[in-house]
Amino acid sequence: MGPGKSKGRRLPLLPLRGLLVYPSMVLHLDVGRDKSVRALERAMVEDHMILLCSQSEVNIEDPTEEDIYKIGTIAKVRQMLKLPNGTIRVLVEGVVRAEVLSYVENDQFYEVLAKELPEQETDDPEVGALMRTVLSQFEHYISLSKKVTPETYAAVSDIDEPGRLADVITSHLSLKIKDKQDILETIDVAARLERLLDLLNNEREVLELERQINQRVKKQMEKTQKEYYLREQMKAIQKELGDKEGRAGEAEELRTQLTEAGVPESVMEKVNKEIDRLEKMPPSSAEGGVIRNYIDWLLALPWSTLTEDDLSIAKAEEILNDDHYGLEKPKERVLEYLAVQQLVKKLKGPILCFVGPPGVGKTSLARSVAKSLGRKFVRISLGGVRDEAEIRGHRRTYVGAMPGRIMQGMKTAGSLNPVFLLDEIDKMASDFRGDPSSALLEVLDPEQNSTFSDHYIEVPFDLSNVMFVTTANALHNIPRPLLDRMEVLYIPGYTEIEKYQIAVRYLLPKQKREHGLAEEQLEVTDEALQLLVREYTRESGVRNLEQQIAAVCRKAAKYFVSDENRESAVPLTVDVERIKEWIGPPKFRYGLAESENQIGAVTGLAWTEVGGDTLVIEVTVMPGSGKLTLTGKLGDVMKESAQAAFSFTRSKAEQLGIDSQFHEKNDIHIHIPEGAIPKDGPSAGITIATALISALTNRYVDKEVAMTGEITLRGRVLPIGGLKEKSLAAHRAGIKKILLPKDNERDLRDIPDSIRSELTFVPVSHMDEVLQHALLPAANEEKAGTTIS
Repeated sequence: MGPGKSKGRRLPLLPLRGLLVYPSMVLHLDVGRDKSVRALERAMVEDHMILLCSQSEVNIEDPTEEDIYKIGTIAKVRQMLKLPNGTIRVLVEGVVRAEVLSYVENDQFYEVLAKELPEQETDDPEVGALMRTVLSQFEHYISLSKKVTPETYAAVSDIDEPGRLADVITSHLSLKIKDKQDILETIDVAARLERLLDLLNNEREVLELERQINQRVKKQMEKTQKEYYLREQMKAIQKELGDKEGRAGEAEELRTQLTEAGVPESVMEKVNKEIDRLEKMPPSSAEGGVIRNYIDWLLALPWSTLTEDDLSIAKAEEILNDDHYGLEKPKERVLEYLAVQQLVKKLKGPILCFVGPPGVGKTSLARSVAKSLGRKFVRISLGGVRDEAEIRGHRRTYVGAMPGRIMQGMKTAGSLNPVFLLDEIDKMASDFRGDPSSALLEVLDPEQNSTFSDHYIEVPFDLSNVMFVTTANALHNIPRPLLDRMEVLYIPGYTEIEKYQIAVRYLLPKQKREHGLAEEQLEVTDEALQLLVREYTRESGVRNLEQQIAAVCRKAAKYFVSDENRESAVPLTVDVERIKEWIGPPKFRYGLAESENQIGAVTGLAWTEVGGDTLVIEVTVMPGSGKLTLTGKLGDVMKESAQAAFSFTRSKAEQLGIDSQFHEKNDIHIHIPEGAIPKDGPSAGITIATALISALTNRYVDKEVAMTGEITLRGRVLPIGGLKEKSLAAHRAGIKKILLPKDNERDLRDIPDSIRSELTFVPVSHMDEVLQHALLPAANEEKAGTTIS
C-alpha cells in the first residue's frame, strides 16, 4: 500500500451479487458466504458500518479485487437476523458513496481502506431544469412500465436533493448492474442527472417497442385464440341447450370433408368462406340451411374423381353385340372412339346423337356404351323441359334454388368422365322462361364445356371428359346450332327378320325371367312369334312387340298357377292358335297392298317419327265447276304439293289424252285416309299426281307399286328423306316395286339385303317414267267414271 492511500477509513467490505445499494436506500440482504458473514459480524462489533460494493460478474463465488467495483456505498447495518437455513438476513441503510483505496490483507473477510465521496451542494438552475425533465421522463416511463406503481412517482417527486433524486429513480429502473454502477460512480450531480436522462430515454424507447410488438403479437394471437375460446364457449352453450355441437361442430365436420374432397384451390377458397359464414350464423337462421345446402353441393361434386377407361376393343365389341342385335353403325362409332383413346390417351368426350323411331334401343345402347367403356352411366330426360334454369340451375338468391340437371347428373355419376345420356332432346320447348336448348349449347360444345358455368354452383366445372349421348326421334325439332355440335348417328327401324331375331334372343328370355317362368317351361313356336311381329304390331322398334310377348308370358304364368296345372312338369307350347285365343284376333292385316288394281288410288310411302308407313291416296273426279277439294288433315306443305301435282296435270293434259278443259267441267276430290292423323311434307307429290292422272285418264294403277318423291311444276322428281323406313313399310305391306327419286339411289346401300332381295327399286327422274311404271294400259270404257272406294 502506498503512503498516499493510508488516509482512508478502514471498513469491512461485503461484495454484492446482482445487486447495488445507493445512499439513503434501505433494503434487506440475505448473506450466505462465509467471508461476507464474518465481515458483517466485524461491522456489528464495531460501529455497524460496512462498505457494500457490487461484483462485476454475478456467478463468481470467491471474487478477487479485480472482480469487485471500486466505488460502492457505506451502509449502516440496522438489523441482523439468522435464518434457520444458516443464512443471515440484514437490513441495511445506504449512507454515503465511498471509493476503495486499497484492500487490507485479511483471510477472514474482505477489509478495505475507503474514502467517502459526499454529495456536492449546488444551486445551478440547469440542475433544477434537469430534475424537472428527469421527473417528466420518469412519469412517462411509469405509464409504459407495469413494474413501477404510480405511488412511487408521488414519493419521488417530493425529493429536493438532485443527487438523491437521481439515485432513487435509478433504483426503481430495471437496469443492468453496469448501468446502475455508472450512476453510482458519477459523483457530479448534473452529469449524473444527464446520464440518468439518457438511460430513461433508452428504457422508454425499449418499452415503446415492446408495447408495439406486444400489440402486434396480441392481434395475431387474439384472432386464433379468440376464435378458439369463442368456439369452445359456443360448444359449451350449445351443449347446455342440448344442441349437440351446433354450428361449430357442423363447420368442423365440413372442414374435414373439404380436406378429403380433393377440390381445386379456387373451389376450396370459396367453400372455406362459406363455412366461415355458416359458423357465424345462429342455429335458428333460415339462411344457414341455404349455405349448408350450397356447401354440401360443392363437396358432393366429383371435382377430381376419374374412373379408369377399359380400352379393350374386343371386350367392348362383345358387350355391345351381346346387348343389341344389328345397329352396326353406332357400335362401330363407339369402337372407333376406343381405338383413338388408346392412341392419344386424352380425348375430349364426343357428343353423339342417336336419331331413330321409338323402341329401337337408343337409350339401352347408351347404357351399353357406358358398360363397354367401364364408365359410370347417368341419364336425364329433357322431354317437356321448357325452363333454362332446368339446365343451368337457379341463382342462389331464389328460395329453393337448385343446380341444373347437368350438375345433378354429375353428382349422381360421382366421376368426371361418365357416359351422360340426354334423352329426348327433340322434345324440349321454349317459352317466356327461356330457351333450354340455348343453355345446352355450352354443355355440348367441346371447346366450351371445360368451364361450364352453373348459376347455382357459381364455380366453373369441367365437362370435357364426359361422353355425351343424346337421343331424338326427329332431327327437324332440334335447333340448328345445337345440332351442329353433335355427331348424328341414325338408328333406323328393324326389318321383320331383325324383329324376329330380337324377340328370340332378347325379349322372350327377358320376359320369361320377369314373369317367373323357367327357360324350358314355356316355348313359343317360330310361327307364333312371326304372327306377333306381322299381325299384332306395326312399328319400327320392338316396344309393342315386347308388350305382346309380356302378355303371352302373363297368360302362361296364370296357366301354371291354376289348380289343374300347378303340379304339371310338362312345358307349355304356345302356337298360332293359342296366340289368337290368348291375345285376341290380329290387330293388323299383313300386306296392306291393294288386292286388285284400282283407278285413282295409289300407294304412297310416308316417314313418321315412329317409322315408315304406307298411305293410299285416292282421287275421284265428278261433274262440277272445277272445285279442288283436299281432305285428310293435311299440312300446308302437303296441300301445296297437291296444288303442284294438279298444275302439272293441267299443263300436260293434251299429252296425257285428257280434256284440256277438265278443270272447268269437273270437281276433283283428293283424299288421304286415316284423317285423324296429321300429314305433311312434300314427298307425296308424285303419288298425288299419279292418282290424279289415273282418275282423269281412267287407267288402272299397278297394285304392286308404291312410290315416294317430290314433284315440280315441270314434272321433275326431287329427292326425299327416310328411304329406309319407307322401304321397310313397303315390305311390311307386301309391295313388290318402289319408285324412288334418282337422287335417292345413293341411299339404297342403307337398306338391309333381306329387303333389297324382295323389293324392286326403280329410280325415276321425271313423271313420265313414274306413269310408265305405275299405270297399266287404258281400262274399258264402261269402267270410266267409277267411284274409287
